[in-house]
Amino acid sequence: MSGRDRFSTATRLRLLGEQTAARVYRSQTRRQARRSRLTGRAALLALVLCSLVVALAYPMRQYVSQRAEIADVQRRQKQARERVEQLRDLKARWQDDAYAEQQIRRRLHYVKPGETGYVVVDPGAAKQARADVRAAHRPWYANVWDGVDKSDASDQ
Repeated sequence: MSGRDRFSTATRLRLLGEQTAARVYRSQTRRQARRSRLTGRAALLALVLCSLVVALAYPMRQYVSQRAEIADVQRRQKQARERVEQLRDLKARWQDDAYAEQQIRRRLHYVKPGETGYVVVDPGAAKQARADVRAAHRPWYANVWDGVDKSDASDQ
């Protein structure tokens, strides 16, 4: 290269192009090297995260199920306490003679001397009671056939 050739525009542009191409090539090589390292790091990080998720999945499931079980036991315990309180109240009421007398009169239809007791009977229930008395005196197979006839009649 002569001195004049060295300063020509074409020569300078060619040198400049070669230098630029070399820089671009070096930066691409570095970027690819960084990408490959980053990809390896990302893969390692993903592997560690997956391992942690797998390792913690079962204990977390156990924890959640145990918390639900504890909540259920506490709910049942609260209900049992409320029931015990109701039974204590009922026991205290039965200790009162006036309450006991009221319940005996209502449930067993007791009346005091001189009082007249009345029992109102549902007519449908009375018919059913008479039918039950009649059915008790018949053979069992007659009652079975009556049941079949009744169910057949109700289907139509």
